[in-house]
Amino acid sequence: MKREDLRNIAIIAHVDHGKTTLVDKLLKQSGTFRQNEQVAERVMDSGDLERERGITILSKNTSLTYKDIKINIVDTPGHADFGGEVERILMMVDAVLLLVDAFEGCMPQTRFVLKKALALGKKPIVVINKIDRPMARPDEVVDEVLDLFIELGADDDQLEFPVVYASARDGYASLDKNAREGDMRPLLDAIIEHAPAPVGEPDKPLQVLFSNIDYDTYLGRIGVGRVERGTLRLGQNAVLCHSDGTSTNVKITRMYQFEGLGRAECDSATVGDLVSVAGLSDINIGETVCDPEHIEPLPFIKIDEPTISMNFMVNNSPFAGQEGKFVTSRNLRDRLFKEVETNISMKVEETDSADTFKVSGRGELHLSILIETMRRQGYEFQVSRPQVIYTYHDGVKMEPMELLMIEVPENYVGAVIEKLGARKAELINMGTREGGSTHIEFRIPSRSLMGYRSQFLTDTNGNGIMNHVFDGYEPFKGEIPGRDCGSIVVHEAGETTAYGLFNTQERGRLFVGAGVPVYEGMIVGENPKGDDIVCNVCKKKHMTNTRASGSDDALKLTPPSILSLEQSLEFIKEDELVEITPQSIRLRKMILSKEQRMKQQSKRV
Repeated sequence: MKREDLRNIAIIAHVDHGKTTLVDKLLKQSGTFRQNEQVAERVMDSGDLERERGITILSKNTSLTYKDIKINIVDTPGHADFGGEVERILMMVDAVLLLVDAFEGCMPQTRFVLKKALALGKKPIVVINKIDRPMARPDEVVDEVLDLFIELGADDDQLEFPVVYASARDGYASLDKNAREGDMRPLLDAIIEHAPAPVGEPDKPLQVLFSNIDYDTYLGRIGVGRVERGTLRLGQNAVLCHSDGTSTNVKITRMYQFEGLGRAECDSATVGDLVSVAGLSDINIGETVCDPEHIEPLPFIKIDEPTISMNFMVNNSPFAGQEGKFVTSRNLRDRLFKEVETNISMKVEETDSADTFKVSGRGELHLSILIETMRRQGYEFQVSRPQVIYTYHDGVKMEPMELLMIEVPENYVGAVIEKLGARKAELINMGTREGGSTHIEFRIPSRSLMGYRSQFLTDTNGNGIMNHVFDGYEPFKGEIPGRDCGSIVVHEAGETTAYGLFNTQERGRLFVGAGVPVYEGMIVGENPKGDDIVCNVCKKKHMTNTRASGSDDALKLTPPSILSLEQSLEFIKEDELVEITPQSIRLRKMILSKEQRMKQQSKRV
């Protein structure tokens, strides 16, 4: 049976190409909101972190009705680090809306997600967004998309993709690239015409594949999935097939379908419907609910393995327990293992130490979002420097590689190529764009990009744009030079003074201002020379009853460089940690005592 009254689509694009804004306008166009309803901008970005950073982190479902046809839409993340969210969501849809910026064209994430969608046989609809942008080049971008489809091995049917031109910000879409007004109806018409209607057998035994997990304070775990075969009914007895081969008898006590931005209770769902089922307490992503008489679990897509890991540790600094609510190893363990239940592209492993957990993810941003979420929830802990995960193939050590795309003004190209050359990058493509910018593509080891972003911004005076995406494994490339500057380390516990900082600021860049509590071994600055130096930033001016001309002038301090979480993770070396609490982010040495550090160093020599 073909469900002509339903379409299931996912919107995929590179970060900041306008996916969430486009969903806003589609919802408004379809009359999902009342005329006088106050709606926030980027309404699908519901999390605080998503709103602050302007990126989508979690996949979310919504639906609208147009011409009596229900369209289920899944808004997916645009950053490669959250690719695991996109990969599994593709199992729920029949078509993908590929959104491409009319100026930037195909970016790394476009390639990454499109490859997965084409391999699963999804029908693509291409939307060239931001056509009103200065220097937009829609014709060239369509050619680039076609080249990318061919390169990724699209079949003949997928190559015949429809193209819609749009400006999501201004709320119009058209089949004409020169249009500058209108509404979103041409895009909705294209979805109905080109997205395949779900096909299945509603009278056959039940199969529901769950691709996402939600959580509700009152309902507990909620499985979000698609009815692949049969009809799911309220009160029905079924079997939940687990990924480890076991199964559990369950009863469907509550089920919902997506209506606008919320969920509406329903009594039944048939082939093609996206449903949320509550009451399945031990359900996990990738599991199947089947008819008790016909237990046939469905295969689930293989999610790519993590490429970067770091150690999460219980905070043992002198300031431990002063600011956090959850500080013990049990708290940390429970929270990390709870994260893995819904974040399937992340892994958590216990180590020999009861206070340390190895957490692996798809990239630095993937892990830093987890860290930021945990500190906002009241957790206090420490993390080590991120490390890439090596694999071995036929006895050869392999390391993860990235496809790096850089957009810089012409006069900075030399500095960028020189720095990346030292980091074992291989130049694979280079061209000039309108407006004088140069587009450069490299293949580079993942570990070479750690700590490079700040260097890149310095080399290009903040005028460069860089994006990268995982691009397979290659044999180990050899040693790569790390951070060439040292740290300014605190000599003794106390509170920083203007006098102590004034004498220290000549030695390098400071990360703290006056009046900040510090402890021995804490890092408060960067020494441009390669060695670590120990300074007394708590030093007070010696009080005398003698006054001398010029010695009592007001001290002028250079404003400190306050590092963000990502900058802190990039900055630290192997023997350093980042201490994270709900109120502070501090850098510290792993061994706090200067004497102990010197003994350790002499042992290594």
